[in-house]
Amino acid sequence: MSFQDTARDWTRHGSEDPLWAVLVDPAKRGGRWDADDFLATGRQEVDEALGVLDRLGGTPARTGVALDFGCGAGRLTQALAAHYDKVIGLDISEPMLDAARRLDRTGGRAVFQHNSTPDLAAIPTASVDLVFTSIVLQHVPPDAAESYLLEFGRVLRPGGAAIILMPNGVRPTVQGLLFRYAPPAVVGALQQRLLHYPAPMRMNTLPVRIMTSHLSHAGLRIIGTTDEPQHGPHWNFTRYYAVRPGAAAS
Repeated sequence: MSFQDTARDWTRHGSEDPLWAVLVDPAKRGGRWDADDFLATGRQEVDEALGVLDRLGGTPARTGVALDFGCGAGRLTQALAAHYDKVIGLDISEPMLDAARRLDRTGGRAVFQHNSTPDLAAIPTASVDLVFTSIVLQHVPPDAAESYLLEFGRVLRPGGAAIILMPNGVRPTVQGLLFRYAPPAVVGALQQRLLHYPAPMRMNTLPVRIMTSHLSHAGLRIIGTTDEPQHGPHWNFTRYYAVRPGAAAS
C-alpha cells in the first residue's frame, strides 16, 4: 500500500458514502446515517477522552487551537469546537472535507483543510494546543503513520497534549486473522467483491512498544493509555494520552 493508494481509496469513500466510511455500520450503509446521530457519537467520544486527559493531569489550555487529524466528515472536529476557540480539521480526501463543510454547525470555529502529503507542512511549529486523532492512522502505511506521529510532536506547543487512537494488534477472529496474514491486495479485493465497498479499507497495526518509541522520538511523553474495545471486534485498540513537556499552554 502506498500513500497515493490511501488518498485514492479515501477520495472514493468520501465521494460515495462519507458518513458510513467514517463509522462502518451495515445498518447505516447507503447514506442512512442520521447527521444528528453521527455527530452525537463524536461529542461522546471527545468528551470521554478529554475527561480521561483531565484525570491524568495533562489538559492543555481550552482557549487555543485543536487539530483533528484525519477529520473525515467532521464528526470529532465539531465536538472539539465546543472546547477550543479554533479547530483545524485535516483530511486526505477532498470529498470528505466537502461533507464536513456541509455538516458544519460550529459558526466558523472549525476550519477544514486538505492535507495531501505524509506530513503536516501546512501547520506551523508549536502552534497547536491539542492533537486529536481517532480511527485514522491504521488506514495509512506504517511509514506515513510514523511520519505523522513525529509531526504531532512538532506542531504541539510546550504543555500541549495529543490523544491518539491506534490498534496494537488483531483479535483471533476470521476477519482479524485475514487482515493479519492475507496480502493487502487480496483483502481489498474481498472487500470490494463480497462486501461491495466503494474502495479497499486497509488496516495496519502498531504494537504498543512501537507506538511508545515513535511518540518518544516525537518529543512526547505518554501519561496514560486506555483500551478501546468499542472501536471494532477484530482489533485491539489503544488510546494514547501524551504531552509535550514544557510550560503549560496559555
